[in-house]
Amino acid sequence: MNDPTARIKVLGAGIFSLLLVLGVARFSYTPLLPLMQQQAGLGVAQAGWLAAINYAGYLSGALIASQISSLVLKDQLYRIGMVLAIVSTLVMGLTSNVWIWALSRYVAGLSSAAGMLLGTGLILNWLIRHNHRSELGIHFAGIGLGIAGCSAAVMLMHPALDWRQQWWAFTAIGCVLLYPALAWLPPPDQTGLTASGQTMHDKPPSALYLRIFMAAYFCAGFGYVVSATFIVAIVNQLPGLAGHGNLAFLAIGIGAAPACINWDLIARRTGDLNALILAAVLQIVGILLPVLLGGLMATLLGALLFGGTFIGMVSLVLSMAGRYYPTRPAKMMGKMTLSYGAAQIIGPAITGQLAQRLGSYNAGLYFAAGVMLVGTLLLLGLKVVERRDAGRALPAA
Repeated sequence: MNDPTARIKVLGAGIFSLLLVLGVARFSYTPLLPLMQQQAGLGVAQAGWLAAINYAGYLSGALIASQISSLVLKDQLYRIGMVLAIVSTLVMGLTSNVWIWALSRYVAGLSSAAGMLLGTGLILNWLIRHNHRSELGIHFAGIGLGIAGCSAAVMLMHPALDWRQQWWAFTAIGCVLLYPALAWLPPPDQTGLTASGQTMHDKPPSALYLRIFMAAYFCAGFGYVVSATFIVAIVNQLPGLAGHGNLAFLAIGIGAAPACINWDLIARRTGDLNALILAAVLQIVGILLPVLLGGLMATLLGALLFGGTFIGMVSLVLSMAGRYYPTRPAKMMGKMTLSYGAAQIIGPAITGQLAQRLGSYNAGLYFAAGVMLVGTLLLLGLKVVERRDAGRALPAA
């Protein structure tokens, strides 16, 4: 019943899908950004808007995911999203027209939502249905591997390939990732029963809990997106660190790859909310280290901390959402990601404008850390609401 080989293949499908939609279609833009600015004439403000449009596509995908209940439709859209990830990557190297780039980044954002929300929901549903632990740490290792992989690929391809050829190389890598992402994920089971015959029940949180949770996740999205989008350009502008931006992005990926598994273990001991609060505090430190201390070692430590915490927060939040709604996990995942995605539209646009006006990305980092501090306070408030809801549930029980 609990076939370990089947579990490995399903989790493998998730890892490869995240490598494709995030590592190839989405995050490759970050290490390629300085090259596109040098060789293709992409301006700083335009770079910010392209990132914002990418997150708008992601937000659109989250909105769609939050409205879908059919597992079959989710499965179909997931598979379409995998193909769109490759198409959007190819288009980036075919033109230097900023409007076509914008359309491509939007489609890449849609494909990211297909992998992150629909794919993750399908995988969590499969795990719960087959009586496996409802944790996504192994699955979300694909995000860190995607970040590290695309950063390493850009460093290896430069200077042999120009910006166009690197986009085409990423397209070829995406084609290799496509097969396991599609073939290893089985069609969804619609019975509403686990493999042992138990009925799967949804246990939604209270309306107040959900609102505060979404607000806190909005803050996490803002804290994440500024560093994730601009880290290469930020580091390259710091005194004595020109040319080290891709190394910092690689460090983020290295920090992120094992992080979700680690945060699953931490959450088992401390509880989900305490783990989220700890991750948020450490993420603030990771965001600020490069500008507060400077130097390569502080920058790399900050990148490792940032990579090891932002993805842990995503994994914990989406796992919690899936456990509240085991029969339709992508539904609450989609709602949570609407908050996260809204921040990801606003964050790059504000940071790009600040950088253009002030000649530095530092103000954007300080702003992101401030928003993360608000999010941490909201998570602390969520513990109070959780105790209140538990107290009300006892008399009802």
